[in-house]
Amino acid sequence: MVTICAEISSDIAPREALLNQAFGQKRFRKTSEKLRTNRMPALAFTAVDEEGKLIGTIRLWNIIAGSAGSSLLLGPLAVESQHQNSGIGRALMEQAIFAARNMGADSILLVGDEPYYARFGFCAALARSLHLPGPVERHRFLGLELESQALDDAEGLVAASGEFIVGDAIAA
Repeated sequence: MVTICAEISSDIAPREALLNQAFGQKRFRKTSEKLRTNRMPALAFTAVDEEGKLIGTIRLWNIIAGSAGSSLLLGPLAVESQHQNSGIGRALMEQAIFAARNMGADSILLVGDEPYYARFGFCAALARSLHLPGPVERHRFLGLELESQALDDAEGLVAASGEFIVGDAIAA
């Protein structure tokens, strides 16, 4: 049995090991990482197995989606390779979207494979006039409206917002 729960501080090391396994060190060079660096996630969840081992992770970050205003950036989503295709990624996504709605978010953006994320309502058309602060394959830049028309006519640069980390302190 797998449990989805809020990330806690003891999840940091196993989360980072999972992300390194899934994406390698190149993940730190991705454009989305520019929006996450030195920031606290707005939401963070883990999937743990019956023994309490972390086998999945998902995080969302506060951003400004150009003219659309406040939004969230989803990523990364990762599931241990031996547990993939068992519904854990779907469960993490559903929890993340549910929590984002409950916190009042209007939209979510991400960079990922549209065939996978379309099942949750993400599509490239919603992010077509928004731009990330670096290179990205346009067809992989996707949006989801949690509130109707939240991304209608949205344009401009996506920028980081929310709490950031200064040394061991958190600041707004």
